Amino acid sequence: MSNDLRSYESILDLLPSEQSPTPIVRLGRITGFEHAKVYAKLEWYNPFGAVKDRVAASLVRDAEARGLRLETLVEPTSGNTGIGLAMISNVRGYEFAATLSKAIPEEKRAALRLFGTDLYELDDDLCPMPGAPEGAMAKAEELAAQPGWTELNQYQNAANPEAHFATTGPEIWRQTSGQVTHFVAAMGTCGTITGTGRFLKAQNPDVQVIGVHPTDGHDIPGVRSRRALALTAFFKPEEYDQILEVSDEDAYLTCSRLHTEESIIAGPSSGLALAGALRAIPDEPGVIAIVIFPDNAFKYVSAFRRHLPDLFPPEDGLALAPVDPYVQHLKAAFAIADDGPDIITVSEANHLLESGVPLIDVRNPDEYVKLRIAGTPNIPLPELSAGRTDGLPEDKSATVALICAGGVRSVYALLELKAHGYTSVKSVQGGMAAWTAARLPTEEPA
Repeated sequence: MSNDLRSYESILDLLPSEQSPTPIVRLGRITGFEHAKVYAKLEWYNPFGAVKDRVAASLVRDAEARGLRLETLVEPTSGNTGIGLAMISNVRGYEFAATLSKAIPEEKRAALRLFGTDLYELDDDLCPMPGAPEGAMAKAEELAAQPGWTELNQYQNAANPEAHFATTGPEIWRQTSGQVTHFVAAMGTCGTITGTGRFLKAQNPDVQVIGVHPTDGHDIPGVRSRRALALTAFFKPEEYDQILEVSDEDAYLTCSRLHTEESIIAGPSSGLALAGALRAIPDEPGVIAIVIFPDNAFKYVSAFRRHLPDLFPPEDGLALAPVDPYVQHLKAAFAIADDGPDIITVSEANHLLESGVPLIDVRNPDEYVKLRIAGTPNIPLPELSAGRTDGLPEDKSATVALICAGGVRSVYALLELKAHGYTSVKSVQGGMAAWTAARLPTEEPA
């Protein structure tokens, strides 16, 4: 094997290590930070396209080292561990079966079939849940009881976090010359955050380990809500410094911004992790943060279609709605407004608020009640669009500021208020994500 020439005897030689890590890339535009350096660790540079390749390889190595007779492997999965195990099984000469939810994107299920997997599709959560009698975990356990079948069990097997303690953590430490101050990961099985966090804190206890999870009922494969994390063996909240919740909307919008502002082809769980990171990481000199980007966008086109519908034409075979020739002009107006003089920083917004200028929160009520800025009324964008004006100044020449989660909805609200005759409207760049990242005051519900 030659790393210099990138010439290898086996595809498994491409598995990362401290000497041959997956890359980290600094995010230059999306953070808005002046001092802190935020790096994305691009895990689709693993040989089979995801961070879970590390876990799959570790599970197989552990089983082989323990002398297990491996013929047919079976694993409950949300897709990526299954893909890794399928491909490693192909190299090793094992058969592989996966049990998973029918809600997993079709792109992932198609990939598993293409890679030779015997697929069992079931009614279950996106990330398999213990205790579901007809779910993916129960089905894998049933199949593993057959002669010649073995379940490696990423959800209970210590080889999962050990993969990250042995590789991901050392890679990050070396790539940052030991200067990493913050580590951020989305949470599913919690092998990544727990294994990597343990290694980094063993080197420097002051490294901040930050976990990010979605809301209940989310649509992001591979991660778990706080309720589901409570049933997860490797979820160790006592070992983390912060845990944050991020909505589907913020995750998918952040993901879209990564594509267009950073040219990084990240999947939805990457957007989830970064959205949380931008709330937690302080913009201070000396801050070096690493955010795990588990996989790329290409396995999630159907999910992007659901959450970013404006990017997709109607499905083939459906009657096409007349094309509105003015949509492109509205988009152009939004782009101009988003880069214009009415966009203010969170510091400027805080000064306006302190001077008595109303700051209107245009997020949805479920977002507002979880975390908000004291003294800010909530007028959700859909209600504002429908004509709601209570909470707005009667004098349409008075200054009013708007804030949302990430700075997108507030720009739409700005355009609407301008159309209604308000002449001094400001939108807060970066929204609540930037506000909390700047450590400006917030309040939580009692």
